[in-house]
Amino acid sequence: MDSEAEKAQSLASENQTTHIEPSGRRLHHWPRAPLAWRSKLLALVAMCAGYALLEGLSSVAPTSKDTESWIPLKDVIDMEYLVGNKSFCPQVDPLVPEQNKALWRSLEGYFGGDPFKQKAINWLGGAVRVPTESFDGMGPVGQDPRWEVFGPFHEYILAGFPFVHTTLIQTKVNTYGLVYEWQGSDPSLKPILLAAHQDVVPVEPLTVGKWTHPPYSGYFDGENIWGRGSVDDKGGLIGILAAVETLIASGFQPTRTVVLTFGFDEEASGFEGAGHLGPHLEAKYGKDGIAMIIDEGSGFIERFGSVVAVPAIAEKGYMNVLVKVSANGGHSSVPPSHTSIGILSALLVHFEKHPTPVEITRKEPVYATFQCLAEHSKSMPSSLRKVVRKSASSKAALQDLDKFIRKDNEISSLVRNTQAIDIIQGGVKSNALPEEAWAVVNHRVAVVSSLKEVQERDAALLRKLARKFNLAYEAFGNTITKASASTSGSLVISDWQGTALDVAPVTPYGKDAAPYQLLAGTIKATYNAHRGISEGEGKSIIVAPGIMSGNTDTRFYWNLSQHIFRYNHGNGGNGSIENEKAGLGGIHTVNENIQVDAFVEMIRFFAAIILNADETKTF
Repeated sequence: MDSEAEKAQSLASENQTTHIEPSGRRLHHWPRAPLAWRSKLLALVAMCAGYALLEGLSSVAPTSKDTESWIPLKDVIDMEYLVGNKSFCPQVDPLVPEQNKALWRSLEGYFGGDPFKQKAINWLGGAVRVPTESFDGMGPVGQDPRWEVFGPFHEYILAGFPFVHTTLIQTKVNTYGLVYEWQGSDPSLKPILLAAHQDVVPVEPLTVGKWTHPPYSGYFDGENIWGRGSVDDKGGLIGILAAVETLIASGFQPTRTVVLTFGFDEEASGFEGAGHLGPHLEAKYGKDGIAMIIDEGSGFIERFGSVVAVPAIAEKGYMNVLVKVSANGGHSSVPPSHTSIGILSALLVHFEKHPTPVEITRKEPVYATFQCLAEHSKSMPSSLRKVVRKSASSKAALQDLDKFIRKDNEISSLVRNTQAIDIIQGGVKSNALPEEAWAVVNHRVAVVSSLKEVQERDAALLRKLARKFNLAYEAFGNTITKASASTSGSLVISDWQGTALDVAPVTPYGKDAAPYQLLAGTIKATYNAHRGISEGEGKSIIVAPGIMSGNTDTRFYWNLSQHIFRYNHGNGGNGSIENEKAGLGGIHTVNENIQVDAFVEMIRFFAAIILNADETKTF
């Protein structure tokens, strides 16, 4: 043991208990953590992945064993001894508009009044009442009649937001994609872009009876607006339009151009909507021609005695790998040792026996989230806080943090390449040997990895089994084992349907990244204004960078800006199931709904980001 580790043991010995396993290995335990803090951390980190993970994480109920989870003491020392007063997550002050301070102050009262609340209810409720479902496998626009549902939605927003449609320049791209340009007076300033999507996931007909209120009713129960799309993502789209409509009505005229883009098939990968909008916008504004982009994403939540906002600065990549086995057919009464289905089954079992190891690095957005929590949250357990802070310079402490992360599948999935066998098919008749069997393995690619790394890993993983079953083997276009007269069949793995997406570029978020700092300051100003917190009260929200586990329409906007944020200022409350049902619940499932107060705060946020971006000269 080195001298630093010896100091660590000495410093921690008073608070440590030791357990000796039957093998003789010593495990050191931190004292029992109060209030199920592990569950709280999991739900907070899930905000990095958006609200889709909240339901699963908030239902994790730690056992006494969980709350006693051990972390070895090796190389863990007092934080002042390690880093002094260095900040790993500096926070900006709330950013309140200065040139438009009078307008901002007037909007504070206006957004908080009952008349505006009623307008917000009517706007979003009406939007929910226009079904705009998108489906996987839809044909091109103009050929598949299911796209026509977006025509009535366009008519709805045209009638509902008259100032937007008489002031901004509207362009339709691929019939149903919408671009609005609010021309600024200074063409030298790059525009900001606010994005959302018009489509919603379909409502499963068998679940309609399980809804508290009908899925397309837009029903308001006195507190919540109910219906498919109320959160994902008509809340964001109508929130943006409501903010712009309100600013125009207030007499605001922008100096910096504001661009709004609304795709219409984000829930089906976005190729018809944002897939056309991205090239259109790049042709007009050029590569890196947009100052910053804000699209749907995460929001804020209460954790460890503090409220934390987690704008996503990155997205994982993905790849669907087709695993196809071909073999000779024939009558099943004279079977070979292994049919194509049997061989495929062995390959898939081998996949699941060899998941990608969990290994967090300091380059992960999730690691930045941990550092912000350790530095600023009021009640993170001291044991975990010390490990996180120490990990900034200690490899051993980083490994200890790794051990904590491995205990939970949700957090692990954010920092490693994942794999899920989602589709399998083979055989046509019970008495006929299957000539072909195939499956699709879905990978989500970590920020520190790449598609190339996933392909190389999968190709190597199956090499021995291909040899064992005497198969010709081709992996991603490369011949590994050639076919011959003696081979029993073939194995081909490939990019299924050619839809692989590499990891998104990571948005800069340091103290010198002006767009991130402006966003963070705007989040704090919005949070304070909505709650009547005056400047200097010290009760503001913490802002920490995070990551999306899924993908948004921003995948088509990478060339437009280096500063892309997935964040819509949704109020996640305390992350409990009860809160989710009452506030931001039912995303992609039954009982989707949003509290009207949370929706009004989203509108306030979009107005604030427009005003603050209009005044800055730092980008």
